[in-house]
Amino acid sequence: MACAMLRFPHPLRSGDTVAVTAPSSGVAPGALPRLDLVLDHWRARGFQVIEGDCLRHQHHDASAPAAQRAAELMRFLTDPTNAAVLPPWGGERAIELLPLLDFDALRALPPKWLLGFSDISTLQMPLALCAGWASAHGSNLMDLAPGQTDPLVNGVFDLLTHDGTTPFMQRASSHYQVQWTPFETDTNAALNQTEPTRWRRLDGRAEPLTVQGRLIGGCLDTVSRLAGTRFGDVPGFVRRCGSDGALLYLENCEQSPCEMLRTFNSLRLHGWFDGLAGVLLGRSAAPEVTAANRLNHAQATLDALGDLPCPVLVDLDIGHRQPQLTLVNGALATCHFEADEAGSGWLSQTWTS
Repeated sequence: MACAMLRFPHPLRSGDTVAVTAPSSGVAPGALPRLDLVLDHWRARGFQVIEGDCLRHQHHDASAPAAQRAAELMRFLTDPTNAAVLPPWGGERAIELLPLLDFDALRALPPKWLLGFSDISTLQMPLALCAGWASAHGSNLMDLAPGQTDPLVNGVFDLLTHDGTTPFMQRASSHYQVQWTPFETDTNAALNQTEPTRWRRLDGRAEPLTVQGRLIGGCLDTVSRLAGTRFGDVPGFVRRCGSDGALLYLENCEQSPCEMLRTFNSLRLHGWFDGLAGVLLGRSAAPEVTAANRLNHAQATLDALGDLPCPVLVDLDIGHRQPQLTLVNGALATCHFEADEAGSGWLSQTWTS
């Protein structure tokens, strides 16, 4: 599969049907009012919404047994009446589905959007590498409430309805969220954006930088477990991108600095960083280490990746410190760091369905 042949879903249109299922964590009772609010918001935008059985339950950190989750996800992905599959959020156990999904069957079918991040990227990367389907790594369904005000979050709707033939532009946020507002406290909560966003270069240089290539990546905690398998053949993807180049994006959710350093080095040994045009790293969401004699996340990243021959941008709007860019796996992206006082930048993407 040539990288340029990665297939992109058609843009969503009013009247399309979107299917909602939880291939990893389901929605527990306390968050069900938020789910209902979000689904009504999609209906108000003109979409038909259908729910799966693997959604409004949570047991042992999953919505249902793995076989049931896999069967429902395959049913929704292969149903020609569905235009998109929208998990409520990520979780912990999506990796269990990989040997149960028929990627060869999906390769023969028209792609449809799978939206989300965190553990959903455990499914999105294999969809690209094994089935040739592009997907949208970005805000989860449960983030898309009518009270949401952030332009990057609300931009999900614009991206999913974009035809990809002209550049889809997103700018760095002004502030990001550290502390969530519980849905039980405020069903219509927007992001609680208190911290100033500052993109930066890993090499510390205060100079503008532009990188370009085709996107692939996900949550470091989960997609790193795919290295060395057909589900995580990032080196093969990079080779197939050819002269287009490849941009690997990653974000750390829970790993401590030492664990993150080990993970980065493991991925280097698996060849994930070979031949890249650039690396895009999101803000780490793990508890920060502040003791002077301990390794922190910034230094761990520098120690692990500081000698890469390609540029590395860090603290981008990707991952669990939201808001985040919506990144289309396989899209040709240009990411620009402006090196101004605010540490701002932008990312544009093109793709064709």
